[in-house]
Amino acid sequence: MSTDETGQGGTAGTPAGSAGSHSGSGRNLIQLITPEGERISHPEFDPWVKDIGDEQLCSLFEDLTVVRRIDVEATALQRQGELGLWPPLLGQEAAQTGSARALRSDDFVFSSYRENGVAYCRGVGLTDILRVWRGNAASGWDPYTVNMATPQIIIGAQTLHATGYAMGIQNDGADSVAVTYFGDGATSEGDVNEAMVFAASFQVPVVFFCSNNHWAISEPVRLQSHVQLADRAAGFGIPSLRVDGNDVLAVMAATRVALDRARHGGGPTFIEAVTYRMGPHTTADDPTRYRDANELEDWAAKDPIERIKTLLDRKGLFTDQFQQHVRDKADEVARELRAGCIGMPEPEPLDVFKHVYSSPNSWLDRQQDHYARYLASFGDPAEATSQEGAR
Repeated sequence: MSTDETGQGGTAGTPAGSAGSHSGSGRNLIQLITPEGERISHPEFDPWVKDIGDEQLCSLFEDLTVVRRIDVEATALQRQGELGLWPPLLGQEAAQTGSARALRSDDFVFSSYRENGVAYCRGVGLTDILRVWRGNAASGWDPYTVNMATPQIIIGAQTLHATGYAMGIQNDGADSVAVTYFGDGATSEGDVNEAMVFAASFQVPVVFFCSNNHWAISEPVRLQSHVQLADRAAGFGIPSLRVDGNDVLAVMAATRVALDRARHGGGPTFIEAVTYRMGPHTTADDPTRYRDANELEDWAAKDPIERIKTLLDRKGLFTDQFQQHVRDKADEVARELRAGCIGMPEPEPLDVFKHVYSSPNSWLDRQQDHYARYLASFGDPAEATSQEGAR
């Protein structure tokens, strides 16, 4: 079975090998590092990553490795009954890391539920990443401390939030950018299309970052779209870029192009990062029921971590000392993640009333009082006098 990287509008099995023009139907992917770990030149996009030297490449490899370790550890925690659910990102590390590391601290991110790698790069606490999935909180972190909204479970809704936020940036006269992440399946949702209509109409500074991982749960992308997803943006009057999503350097270059356009009044950009979801949609999914094993094998050869590892090895940078440093960092993160998850305090019953409204609300106060008295009827007067909750 050949791997369809382009959808039915392109050529099935087209290699992600040559970096080509970013315009036109059936276009090749923007690529700077081949699956074999060879750094190839691209005169249009090389200038956007000219500051990425050996030290920065090593740092990107560390990010990719740590992000994968977070994902593997969280999956293990779910299998061990410590998390209710987990959405794996295995195979999509480069798309998330390359784009996130291109952002400024004042840019604001609106993501789906799978962008845990973006959250790590934005500085979200490891324990905070897990709160929702353990069922201990309605959301994981304070968005304004890291300029990243908490994950959106409703497919595609975050694109509307990002476009609205970008309209606010425009009204404020600032040069920050709103960036929204979503998957290929979300492009079939009305919210995403409506967001692009508004973004194009008002030419707001927003980047639509689509991680095309080829599967909307069990439906292949070729069923949803008979053209490349990047080509859909032209119908809204939005320029697009189609990038090898397993090439961390190319993703960074493409994201920087889109951010620069937005900062200078050029309006929105749509990025299609062509990658692959190596694991299940969530830990409740069994991809072997709908996915050919040969397809998975094809994409394993394009692993985002292996290609940059090979590049570093070619440059003589993948030393024993560097490898040990990265292993130690990944182990440290995994330990902190596991300890934070298992040590997370259980929420109090009356905590359900917290953060429902931003200010006191008599209707909610009545409900809290009734619930407190109900709990007290079971013989625990402490529940009735608890000061936790909406008050």
